[in-house]
Formats: sequence, C-alpha cells, structure tokens
Amino acid sequence: MSKKKRNLRDINIEEHKGEHAHDDGHKHSSSERISKFKTYLPAIFSFVMLIVGITIDYFDALPYFKDWIRIVYYTAAYLPVGFPVIKEGWNSIKNGDFFTEFFLMSIATLGAFAIGEYPEGVAVMLFYAVGELFQNAAVNRAKGNIKALLDVRPNEALVFRDGEFISVNPETVAIGEKIQVRVGEKVPLDGMLLSEKGSFNTAALTGESKPDTIAKDEKVFAGSINLDGVIEVETTKEFKDSSIARILDMVQNATARKSKTELFIRKFARIYTPIVVFLAIGLTFLPYFFVDGYVFREWLYRALIFLVISCPCALVISIPLGYFGGLGAASRNGILFKGASFLDTMTKVNTVVMDKTGTVTKGVFKIKGVVNSSAFTEAEFMQYLMSMEEQSTHPIAKAILEYKAEGADFEATEVSEVAGKGLKGTVNGKTVLVGNKALMTSNKIEVNSQTDGIVESIVMVAIDGKFAGYVTIADELKADAHQAIKQIRESGISKIIMLSGDKDSITQQIAKELKIDWAKGGLLPEDKLNEVEKLKKQLDTKVAFIGDGINDAPVLAASDVGIAMGGLGSDVAIETADVIIQNDQPSKIARAIQIGRSTRRIVWQNIGLAFGVKVLVMALGAFGMATMWEAVFADVGVALLAILNAIRLQKMVWHS
Repeated sequence: MSKKKRNLRDINIEEHKGEHAHDDGHKHSSSERISKFKTYLPAIFSFVMLIVGITIDYFDALPYFKDWIRIVYYTAAYLPVGFPVIKEGWNSIKNGDFFTEFFLMSIATLGAFAIGEYPEGVAVMLFYAVGELFQNAAVNRAKGNIKALLDVRPNEALVFRDGEFISVNPETVAIGEKIQVRVGEKVPLDGMLLSEKGSFNTAALTGESKPDTIAKDEKVFAGSINLDGVIEVETTKEFKDSSIARILDMVQNATARKSKTELFIRKFARIYTPIVVFLAIGLTFLPYFFVDGYVFREWLYRALIFLVISCPCALVISIPLGYFGGLGAASRNGILFKGASFLDTMTKVNTVVMDKTGTVTKGVFKIKGVVNSSAFTEAEFMQYLMSMEEQSTHPIAKAILEYKAEGADFEATEVSEVAGKGLKGTVNGKTVLVGNKALMTSNKIEVNSQTDGIVESIVMVAIDGKFAGYVTIADELKADAHQAIKQIRESGISKIIMLSGDKDSITQQIAKELKIDWAKGGLLPEDKLNEVEKLKKQLDTKVAFIGDGINDAPVLAASDVGIAMGGLGSDVAIETADVIIQNDQPSKIARAIQIGRSTRRIVWQNIGLAFGVKVLVMALGAFGMATMWEAVFADVGVALLAILNAIRLQKMVWHS
C-alpha cells in the first residue's frame, strides 16, 4: 500500500504541530497555491498531451505522427504520471511486497504500450494519478477537524514570576502558578478562574458556538478562547494533562483503532490482489489450449483490462476515508469516538442504560421548598440551618448555603457528625439537630407526618427537642433531557433504562417524568455493573451505558459502548469511556448513533458499488466485450465516486 494510503490509516498529528505558529497569512496562502499547482502539474501536462495525441490520431492530422515518433510522444505523456507509480511499485517489490496496486497499474500500462495501445496506456495511468490526487484532497479535508483542534493548541503562556508576567512555553508551567490570558488569546492550561468572571469560545472543544460564561473559582479549559477582558487563571494541571492535549491524543489514537470492516478489507486486499494477477496470467495463456484461432495479442489485451479493473483502489481508499470522515464529523459535533470500531458498534446498540446524576440531571442541588414551624420565621429557621451546614462539605450543604437569608448570621459551636444521619450542635445556646428522619427518630423528635410522602431529598431541623421544619432539595433536569430521551427512541433504541445511586423514590420520579422504560435507584457502582452484565447476557442485546465517568468507570468499561458525559472535566471519562460527549448534553447521544449509522451506510454503499461494477466489467472484459476505457471507469471512476460518497460525511448535518 502507498505511503499516502498508509497515512490515511495511521494519520500522524505530530506532523502538523505548530505549522501555523510563525507563518504570515498571505505568504502561507500564496505558498499553498504554488504547492497545489506543482502537485497537479504532472497530471495537467499528461492530460493535455493525451488529448492532443488522440486528436491527431483521430483526424490523421500529421502524416508523420507514427512509428517511433508516436511512441516517443506517448512515452513523454506517460512518464510524468507513470514514473512515480513504477518507482513506488519497484520499491514495494524490493521490500518484499509484490502485489500492490502500483504493480497492477505498472504491468497493465506497460503491457498496453507493448501491444501498441499507447493512448489507452497513458489514459489508465493518468486517471489513476487523478484518483490519487482526489484521494489526497479528500484526506486533507478529513484532517481539517483535527487540524482545527491543533490550531487551538496554545503556543505560549503568560505566567506570573518574579513580580511580572512573562511569556513561556506552556509545557514549563507548573501546577498552582498564575497565568494571564488577554482578549482573543487561547487559555494555555486547565485551571481555576481567579477573575470575577470570563466569557469563552469553547467551540473547538465542545462543538458549541455559543460563548460560555464562567464565574470565579470555576474551571477553565485549555484551548478555550478568551472573549472578554484580561483574565487570570490558577493552573490545576500540567500542559501534558490538559483537556486539549488529552483530546488530541485520543483523536490521534482513534485513527489507529480500526473497525472490523476496515480490517477485513485490508486482509482481503492482500489475498485478492495476487489472485487476480494469476487469473490475468491464466487469461493470457490458457485459452491457447481451448480456443481455435488463438491470438496472443488479443488475450493479453483482455488480461490487461482484467488487471486494471481488478485493482482494489476503490475499497482500500474509500473505506478508511469513510470511517475517518465519520470520526471527523463526530468531533465537529462535540462527540469524540476513540476509534472506528466504536462507530460500528454504536450502530448495533439497541439498549441504552444511563446514570441519573450528571447525565440527565445537572448534578447541582438546589432548595426546592422551605417549610418551618410557627415558632420561627423562615429567615430565623434558615439561619439556624445554614449555621450548622457551614460545618459540612456535603453537596446538599452547599445548596443550602446558597440560600439568601436576611438577618444576623448565627454561629454554630460544638458541631459533631452523627454517622449516616446528620449533624448535632449548638446555635444561640440552643441544641440543634440537622439531618434525616433517622436522626429525628433516634433523638425522639416527633416529625410532621406530611414528610412521609416527599420524594425529594429532605433535610429536617429540630431546635431544643422540637421539630422546627424542613427543606426539600432536588437536582435539576438538564434543559435537553426530555428532548434527549425522545431522540434516542426515534433513533430506533428499543429499551431505555436508568440506574442511579440516588434513592429509589427520586430515581423513579425522574424516570417517570422522562418516560424511561425501567429504573432502579439506591445502587452502588458494583450494583450497576451487575445490572449491565445481566442485560449483556440477554440474546441479541447490545448495551450503551452513559455516565459521568467517575463512579461509573467500572460499568463504562464493561458495556458494549461506554459513553461519558462531561469528558472535559473528568480524567476518568477520557480514560475509560469509548465515546465522549464533550459538552454534557444528553441530546448528543442520539447524534452519536446517527453519525455511526451514516458512516456505516456510506461504507457499505462504497463496498457494494466497487464490487458490483468491478465484477460486471471484469466479466465483460474476459469475454472481450469491454475495452481499456471501460476498465478505467471500473477502476478509477468507481474509486472517485466512492471518495466523493465518503466526503459527503464531512458535509452532513444531523438534526436533533
């Protein structure tokens, strides 16, 4: 296989590092045009020579255009496109690889010259060269999404050292250092925002064009572009561990993870090519023993046609290009597949299992309601509760502390944690209990009976031995949660299941609201793993699990396809999952399924097109009913059609 085609399979991102770093825009554009012209010049020269030669032949315009003059003319037309192929074929033979498409094309075209079919020999090699040019253009286009990611790879960081901000290589910045990012610059490393707020373009990371506004002490990711004012960031990761570096590494590795179809075609080509060479030899000589009036030149011509037709270019070019186009289209939509094999597997998924918190809900708790006894105003009640929760690090405590209470702040003392139940302490000289019903029961506090029917998480408060009230805490659904479930169903998924570590009553309520088929709550990570293992044992069941990539790591690894939400913020997600939804939107799950199916459909269209046309024209060629021109269409024409079909993936729009 050619170096170009090998590169299509094993694209090396490193070759593009920093290629835009120092170029002047106009010079770069001008040099690109010159480079393209030089690339196409041999094909243009051969094409003009071929057309002129055929015209002279057809009209018999020049009486002396024959014999050695004609041979020299067509040889001159042949060499610009033929010599590189013959050279590549010879190098392959020296390396022990005899049966390549270079070998087939060289034998077929040199054979055409040997029997005096000079225009056809030039035409075959010319159109093969044009096919190569189309292939390269398609590969470069497919690389565009990865190059776009490389363009957001930061080249410098302004780090605060010795009382001033100095420009350094991002790889030299340590964790905990302070960096400055000006308007329009890329954030060089992952970190925590020190400024009050910032607005960022994260399109290259998440596929979302809408600016993302981030508040102080929130995470900022490398590769984001600062849109508004000079900001300062405290780094939390080294450059090599930053989000953009990890994503680039993952995309690079994705091209090396082949689908079963791709691997099969590669193995098939290695067996198929020598077979057709020996069949061509047989087609040349065997008729001598069975056909009356055997003419060597006629059967050699048929064999040469057979060789041209049988070249597996369309398959070995278009199939890897199709899968790579699918990977690129997915990354453009904020979805990262770790390999073409997962594009394939995604098309077979019929059961989707999802976590609740962080997947369909925001994972951010908020107070839904406050109920207090008549002994205290709501403000007083909340001051007692908040003074206690200040001593806790629980996520629910954080939600309570966001409540805006009026009046003087209270201070809690002698606070102790009652394992699995809540907190006990003293506020304003009063004994305060904050926690669940078990805490109240163990301290013989009579609780209002209306709390029994509450589904949401509930925090109860008792002051000086009397029930003082409660707050309900709920996790919010993501904005596109309903839309996501609807689209997953419309994409043909037969069963949607929710497994959550949250209490079962809350899980069931969310599942009912989203119209999920079956749900189970109160599960530990190993319980989720057991449930998914049971599903996988069912006949014809392919399971995709969607989780946040941290506590769901075991089940992400065990499922047929593991999909992680919020991959930018979770190292475990990037390591464990097969597919990363970069912007945390569950509606992208259906999009991932659509892209996988579109990719597979185009790949199989190309396989059907290549085999169908080739088998038909090979049969016609063997019976003398096809010329070298039909062979050119069957080989190069089909390859071009397959390439153009694969390119469609890069322009497709999937509507959610």
